[in-house]
Amino acid sequence: MEPRPRSFYVLTAFFILFLVFLYGPTLTIGILSFQGPGGGLTFPMRGVSLHWFRDLFEQQAVGDIWGSFSRSLVLGLMVMVTTVVVSVMGGLAFRKRFAGATVLFYLIITALVIPSILVSLGVGLIWSQSGLPVHWSTSGFGAQLTWTLPFGLLIMFAVFNRFDQSYEEAARDLGASPWQVVRHVVLPIIAPSLIGVALFGFTLSYDEFARTLLTSGSYNTLPLEIFGMTTNVTTPVLFALGTLTTVFSLLVILVFLLIVWLLQRHRAQQGSDAGQGMV
Repeated sequence: MEPRPRSFYVLTAFFILFLVFLYGPTLTIGILSFQGPGGGLTFPMRGVSLHWFRDLFEQQAVGDIWGSFSRSLVLGLMVMVTTVVVSVMGGLAFRKRFAGATVLFYLIITALVIPSILVSLGVGLIWSQSGLPVHWSTSGFGAQLTWTLPFGLLIMFAVFNRFDQSYEEAARDLGASPWQVVRHVVLPIIAPSLIGVALFGFTLSYDEFARTLLTSGSYNTLPLEIFGMTTNVTTPVLFALGTLTTVFSLLVILVFLLIVWLLQRHRAQQGSDAGQGMV
């Protein structure tokens, strides 16, 4: 067996340091959240217990943790559904050249490079100057779409660029209408990508801070509530909240991955049944 080159060990060490840098803060928060009742915000730990997790479910002296969580959850679902629908429609539209397509494409991409706080300020000003109430479900919803839609559209552009149109042609030859082609051919094929867009839309919305800061009105989303708690909460209950939100985010990702796996398994089963039918 040939010895590994020195570059292999250098790259391995660099990758390990990268993982420590990436996940170290999250693990630290998770560890500190299991302190005893007398615990603080730093090491060393003072006992081990679930005290601060229980404290989250009791009446809080400050903050609206569960109200902000429910708002973030609803807003994330709204953004997710809208992002998926508009991204699919945009991906289908950009399959053919039309007047202004290039300009529209660059306008979509521009939303990604504009500082988020400026987008939040602009959307908030438009709503307030128009006499509309600034609220997380209206102006906050619109501000977050400027962040999620470009990602969803870019994914759909990539998907349709490598989409084999012979499947659609075969369906049309068999008498399928345009809607039937989309429903029974296109959507089932791109379903895993749609789940990816949905995951992008939900997680980006659930985690968004800057674009919601000036557009949420009087009611905070969860990131804004956590930011507010950092200024007046000096107990590990803040770490316990961070640990629970991290676990929730991981569960969301696992659910989406499970859905993708079930879709792929169902498709493989259908292919196997079709092959046996032909035999």
